[in-house]
Order: sequence, then C-alpha cells, then structure tokens
Amino acid sequence: MYTNDAMHYPYSSQRTATFAKKGMVATSQPLASQAGLEILKKGGNAIDAAIATAACLTVVEPTSNGIGGDAFALVWVKDKLYGLNSSGPSPKSISIDAVKQKGYEEMPKFGFIPVTVPGVPAAWAALSKRFGKLSLTEVLKPAIDYAENGFPLSPVLSYYWQSAYKSYKKNLKGEEFKHWFETFAPDDKPLKAGDVWKSQAHADTLRSIATTDGDSFYKGDLADKIDSFSKKYGGFIRKEDLEDFEPQWVDPIKVNYRGYDVWEIPPNGQGLVALTALNIAKGFDFGQKDSADTYHKQIEALKLAFADGLEYITEENKMKISVKDMISDEYASIRKSLIGDEALQPQAGTPPKGGTVYLATADEEGNMVSFIQSNYMGFGSGLVVPGTGIALQNRGHNFSLDESHDNCLKPNKKTFHTIIPGFLSKGSTPIGPFGVMGGFMQPQGHMQVIMNSIDFGLNPQAALDAPRWQWMKDKVVFLEHSVPNHIAQQLASKGHQIQIAHNPGSFGRGQIIWRNPHTGVLIGGTESRTDGAIYAW
Repeated sequence: MYTNDAMHYPYSSQRTATFAKKGMVATSQPLASQAGLEILKKGGNAIDAAIATAACLTVVEPTSNGIGGDAFALVWVKDKLYGLNSSGPSPKSISIDAVKQKGYEEMPKFGFIPVTVPGVPAAWAALSKRFGKLSLTEVLKPAIDYAENGFPLSPVLSYYWQSAYKSYKKNLKGEEFKHWFETFAPDDKPLKAGDVWKSQAHADTLRSIATTDGDSFYKGDLADKIDSFSKKYGGFIRKEDLEDFEPQWVDPIKVNYRGYDVWEIPPNGQGLVALTALNIAKGFDFGQKDSADTYHKQIEALKLAFADGLEYITEENKMKISVKDMISDEYASIRKSLIGDEALQPQAGTPPKGGTVYLATADEEGNMVSFIQSNYMGFGSGLVVPGTGIALQNRGHNFSLDESHDNCLKPNKKTFHTIIPGFLSKGSTPIGPFGVMGGFMQPQGHMQVIMNSIDFGLNPQAALDAPRWQWMKDKVVFLEHSVPNHIAQQLASKGHQIQIAHNPGSFGRGQIIWRNPHTGVLIGGTESRTDGAIYAW
C-alpha cells in the first residue's frame, strides 16, 4: 500500500552545521536561543541558559509548552550525567470509577480530568538550586520581558497557533475554556505570522515563580488560583497535590550502541523505547543509509520496541517488567530474530526475568544540558488559570481506564510520558545532548538521529535534516516527502502500508550539540522543519 497525501506547510531546509567554542544554545525559536546566549554572556552556565531558554519558550512557543506542563533534563556537570524527572502525578482524589461516573469510557483530551500536577516550575527551581550560577530572577528576565512587551509570531508558530484555534473552537464549549480564548485568541480570532502577542498575566506569573524559587506555584498564591479554578469546574487537582510535589533526581539509563553510550531518562518516560529499538538494531549491519533494507530493519526494530513500551511503560516502580530486562542483550536478540523480509504486525514480547519543546545548551566549562518540556497535544487541556496565563497540561490523557493495564489510572500516579531528552557519551567522555520532540515520534526521532550520526557519519545538521519516517500503528508507516520514491515502493512491497506526508512538523523537531573531545569545539544542528535556531559564542 502506498499513498501520497500532500499538505501545505511553511518549510525550508537550507542549513549547515554551526561551530563555536565558548557556548551554544539550540532551540526551535530564535528568540529563545538568543535569550539563552544572553544568559551565557552574563556569566551564567549551560544550566542557567537552559532554564532561561525553557522559560522563554513558554512565551514564544506556547503552542508546544507552558508553565503548566512537565519537564525532564539530562545534565552533564563535572564528569557526571544527572537525570531530572519533573513530571507530576495524577491528583489524589481521582480514580477510574470517578472518571467513569462522569460518563467517560476513556480519558478525555480536554478539560480538568486529564490535568496532572505541573512539573515545569519545579524543574527550573531544582536545576537552578543545584547547578545554576545566576539567580532565578536574573535567568527568567528575558522571558518576562517577552511576555510583558510582546513578540511577533514566526511562520511555523502561527501555523500551529491557527491550527489549535480551529480545533479548540470546534471542541471546547464549556465556560471554563473561555480563558484560553481570551489569552491566546484576542478578539476571538487566531494570530497570524507577524502579529504581536503578549500576556501581562504570564509575565507576572514568571516573576512570581522567579522571586519565590517556584514556591508560589506549589504553595502560594498561584497554587490557590489553580485550586479555586479546579473546584469551580469539578476538577480533581487541589492545592494539596501541588504542595506535595517534588521533582526527582534519577539515574539515567543507557544502552551501548557501537561503542557509544546512548542515555535516556528511566520510565515513566518513553526513552526506554528508543534504547530498546537501538539495542535490537545493533544486531544488524547497515551498509548504506538510503536503502529500503535499512529503512525496513529500522522500522521493524522500532515497532517491536514500541509494542513493548506501550504495554509495559508506566511509573517505574509499578512496571511488571524491569528496565534492565527490557534493554538486555538477551531480549534484544530474541526480538531481532522476529525481523524478516516482510512487515510485522507488532506485538509485545515477554522479556526474560532478570503539540513539546526540546533544547540543548553547552558552555566552555564543559557543562551540557538536554532539556525538554511540554503541555502535551499543543496547548494542552484547553484550560488557562484565570489571571495567571498558566495553560494546564493534559498529560493524564495517556492513562488507561483498564484496571489490568500497567498504565491504568490511579491516584497520585505518574502516567506513561512521551517527552524524553537524550545524551550521548563514549566511555567517560561526553559527546553531547540531543533530542527530537513530537509526541510518540520522539523515540523514533532519537533512534534515527543517533543512527544517522553513528552508523552513517552525518554531522549534527545533516543528521537532523535527513528524511525521516514515522511508524503510526500496525503496519502503517509515514514517510517524509523527501524519501526517494523507489524506497517507498520497495517498502510497500515488503508489506508496509506507506503514506507520504508533506507536513514535516509531524516528523518531530530536534536539536543536537556535539563537543569535540580533543579541541572542545561545539558542533550544533537545529531543526529545519520549524523556526529552529542556534545562537553560538
């Protein structure tokens, strides 16, 4: 099966890799990259720059993330890699029965039911406290300035903004959603490229978070406003849920892929899918990148990894299968043996017992940060807390209402999480941060850019620019329009249900910064499928 579905999207891919020595910031928005570089030049380190950039992105790319979302980070400092999981749990008062009593047989996308505790402000505060050089007040200044004084929308940003407006206008009918339209659709119309957007409420919230090191969001006035809003419209989240939240410092997990260690955050994130897929793929020899055989084996390895991920990944201490078993070489060999010449209908195995933003920063001291934050599905739940500019995430949509599923909804539980930062090292030598945002595309993007870099020797920009594929479900695979036609035809002959998609935004948006271990020179790539930009020093 082979179909070609054309879509209009503003897109250009004429870029080259960026080189620098003193510092580098790579993001999906030029204004955010510039903000991060500004902090580096003021004496901040890569961690300060990452926080500044992340905060700025809540303003200049609210279509993908916000203050009311979650965040994860991998941080290389003084010869060690640290992991931060700042994803929040479900409210203590929620349950499968409570959701079903409201008339739902599956978790909804919008409204208060899928709202989980936001982790973004806590992530900023935790990173700043442990590794930052500048105060949070200094670091959040660029974001506050853009929120207060406004900025003009870029073409790709306006594309997603208008798309969200159309969807929300169609689907969000309750009074509780009016604050979203008041905040993001002034005069009840979507913003276009070049239109200026600002939010004094967003600026005030950022300033409050900065001056209290995040406490106002979880224990103070902002927490009170979230609690009041939730109570008014029958939500489950309460101030108590916010007060009890703390981000977790975690040990990153890895697989060794052809001599390089590929690192991810452990579950509840889906980074385990990327590692499992790479562990299967390393059992093959890939002669050339642009061949149907290479695409086929990559897709099949990913499908098997995702089948396991969707079956088993949830909060790690509630998983029936251990992470160690899922990324064991023994299990990878078992899964690899299933891959033949024809496309598989993927099914989970049994291991032997034994709308997100991504950014990367680096400084001349050797510190590097891989950071990702998201509201999920674009703007999230469609709820904006009155008077705050806080768009609440809808991360709880990923919970299952099937009590037998590993990722079933329970009180105070973290759900399967799509956002994942990546990091690459070789022995004790850091290579650098990488990531590809975009829902369930993320582990697929991680697999592809790592293989582009290691198997096929592409520089960071070329590794990101290379045509991508995306497994959707069953045997359905989307190919980017730049994939050669003969490869698409050959994959179809192997039983893959191939569709050509012309919207590059559906294939994720990534950033990479590698460090030359001999010279200290930074080499960066940014996403040509969006308004990506690298600012370097």
